Formats: sequence, C-alpha cells, structure tokens
Amino acid sequence: MASLLEMKEIFRNADAVCFDVDSTVIREEGIDELAKFCGVGDAVAEMTRRAMGGTVTFKAALTARLGLIRPSYEQVQKLISDNPPQLTPGIRELVNRLHQRGVQVFLVSGGFQSIVEHVALQLNIPTTNVFANRLKFYFNGEYAGFDETQPTAESGGKGKVITHLKEQFHFKKVVMIGDGATDMEACPPADCFIGFGGNVIRKQVKEKAKWYITHFDELLKELEER
Repeated sequence: MASLLEMKEIFRNADAVCFDVDSTVIREEGIDELAKFCGVGDAVAEMTRRAMGGTVTFKAALTARLGLIRPSYEQVQKLISDNPPQLTPGIRELVNRLHQRGVQVFLVSGGFQSIVEHVALQLNIPTTNVFANRLKFYFNGEYAGFDETQPTAESGGKGKVITHLKEQFHFKKVVMIGDGATDMEACPPADCFIGFGGNVIRKQVKEKAKWYITHFDELLKELEER
C-alpha cells in the first residue's frame, strides 16, 4: 500500500486522472436533482445515501431510484437547461492545469451521460472521455429504463473503466478522485485514490482514504510545487 508521499508522487506523474462527477466535479447529486425536478426528491435522496454508504449494490439502488423517478426525455433536457449542474470551486483550474501538463482527464460517473457530457463541455473535456450511464426512452420520450450493459451501472464498474483505459492507452499511472464508496473501490486498478469531501463527507471514505482533501486547491498546489 502506497504511503501519502508515494501517492503524491503518483499524482504529480499521472498519465490520466479520472474524476467522479456527482458531489465531486459538480456540487450536487445529479440523480437527486432529477428526482426533485420530477417530484420524488425525498424518497430518492434516502436511496442515494444508502447506495453511497455501500450498503446496497449500485445497480440495485440505481434501478430502484429510476423506477421511482421515471424521467422523460423532456424532463431530463429541461433539468439541464433550467438547473444546469454547478461546478465545484477549483475544478476548472485543476482540469486546465492537468490539460496543460498533457494529462488525460476522464469523467467516470454513475450519473447520466446527458448531464455528465454537459459538465465535460464546460471543462473542455472531450465527450469521448466520458463514461456514465445512459437513460433509455421510448419514441414518445417516456422513460424506458437504462443501459444495463454500461460498466458504470454496477458496483465495481469504475474499476472496469480504469482497466479498459489502461489497456487501450497503455497508461502507467492512473489516479481516481471522488467522494463515494464506488470511487474508492476503483483502486486498484487505479494506482492512487484521492478522497474528496468538498461537497459532502462520506464517513467511510474519510476514514479509509489515505489521501483526503476538501478543496481542489490542495491538488493544484501539489502540481505547482514541481
């Protein structure tokens, strides 16, 4: 197990950095915002808390939450236009700095492709670097489920994405940054996990992560010191 000093060295020399999105790159949980928008906010927020605590499988929680929300295509688009996701302070500067250093940045999220792609565009991250869940709709725009074949639809899925990235791009050092249990369990195959508590603190992650930050400035400083 790497020491904190070794982890900082891995981060400074990373080929790729993968960020979780909900409550990490953006301030809110996309699925909770969608639930509020569709009038079932409280019930779904409770399910999200259980999923993030690692007490139920991610796919089971996602299926149950979406079964309650049943968002239409129009509702998803209206949410993005009326209540666009709010970027976490410092993330834009951090991503810009990583890009300047030639580091590939990926968004690996259990959230929804349409929302995460909107975030990616704000950060100049190519949409090909987005791995998220895809909602399915009938021709009339009604909710038809989600693509269960996406790796991000299940527990352990973020690790599968990182394994795929290492195989495809031959990355030597990949860092995963996120607030939840599904982010922490992606290391390994990630070479380093950085827990993020700037928007919400998950007790399990704070206790177990060797490197835990509450502001992205802390990572910017690490890069500037070199």
